[in-house]
Amino acid sequence: MDLFTTKDFYQDEALWPDPRYFRCNSPATLQAMWGADALTSRRMIGDSPPQSASWGHCEIDYPREAIVSPYPFRTAQEHYEALLAEARAHGGPTIYTRANPPPDWNGRYSRAISLQFMAQRDGKTWEAPPAYLAEPPQWFFTAINQTSTILSLLTPEYQRRTVQMHSHQAVDNAPLWPAQFCWPDGFMRLFSRQAHLAMDFVTTPERVQLMASSADNFIRHFNIGRSFDLSGAVPRLGAEVPRWFGESIGFWDHDTLITWTSNVVPWITHGVFEFSGKLQTIEIFSPRRAPDGTLAGIEQEIVLYDPEAFVQPLRIIQVHIRTGNLDEVSPFIYARCMQTIFPVEGRPQPVSPGTTIPYTVPDIYGRPWAAIWEKYLEKGMKRPAEGEIFDFGP
Repeated sequence: MDLFTTKDFYQDEALWPDPRYFRCNSPATLQAMWGADALTSRRMIGDSPPQSASWGHCEIDYPREAIVSPYPFRTAQEHYEALLAEARAHGGPTIYTRANPPPDWNGRYSRAISLQFMAQRDGKTWEAPPAYLAEPPQWFFTAINQTSTILSLLTPEYQRRTVQMHSHQAVDNAPLWPAQFCWPDGFMRLFSRQAHLAMDFVTTPERVQLMASSADNFIRHFNIGRSFDLSGAVPRLGAEVPRWFGESIGFWDHDTLITWTSNVVPWITHGVFEFSGKLQTIEIFSPRRAPDGTLAGIEQEIVLYDPEAFVQPLRIIQVHIRTGNLDEVSPFIYARCMQTIFPVEGRPQPVSPGTTIPYTVPDIYGRPWAAIWEKYLEKGMKRPAEGEIFDFGP
């Protein structure tokens, strides 16, 4: 019994910790199962789907201990306050003004995987970044992980949601990726493989701005020296209304920027997992310099706190490679997503202009992907009873 032969994946929870239940495929492979293998051009789902689905490498995985946070903090607030106290202990935080401006990080940056993609797209020879710009393996891209290892990071309810996603993508060929329908990208897509190819940093004494684009535009503001209102369900700056990319405060510790983000809309990063509205992050931005001292890139350490979705805090490290000054790069391109694909009877279908189709307007705040799957593809399955959903156990 495995994901590709079961009649009801919900009943197989005892098997999910075994990589063989997913045929040792990574989450990234499961979402691409109906595509072709890059080397053989053969469909990974095989000739008699879904039972003929290919196997991954059971001997390969990225260790769980390299994914979870190495820090003792249980909440983002505790982490932020500890870093602020540390800065104060040596005379900080550092206050910058117009006369004494913050570090000049203004410029365009790309991750190595983005530069590689652009080189291949443009027919150029790919040159890897130098060693001082190296970054750890990107577990959040989920191409180097056993699916069962990623599930071990999640609470039982979010494990169920993730296996639901994997089953309908890999078994039913029904990927409901938000971007293909022009639904919002969601906060965690900022860190995914499918995110920005380039990102612009702008630093001022009051605010650091990040701009990037994918199916939609990512615009984040780190408000320097501000404090959160702690009176609501989660820390926030403005009204008690969740924001797609949250709200962020921060401070400088010399040339290091430390930020706290909260008040996000719960959403999904396709191919990875869902996150809740309790998600908060601590992000530490620090310069990476070339041997001659010039700014070559920015390291971004992201510690993820979500007591509803994760069994313990997680960590991602990314390196953004500086590729040009703002006064010399091409203008920033604002994305405008035009919907041409619609969910039709549970599966994405391209629809030509002028075509009339029956269409149910999705509840964007109610897990629209799950509502569609459950309506069209889960007849006869036995989902956990409503009272069991938030019984996370020990």
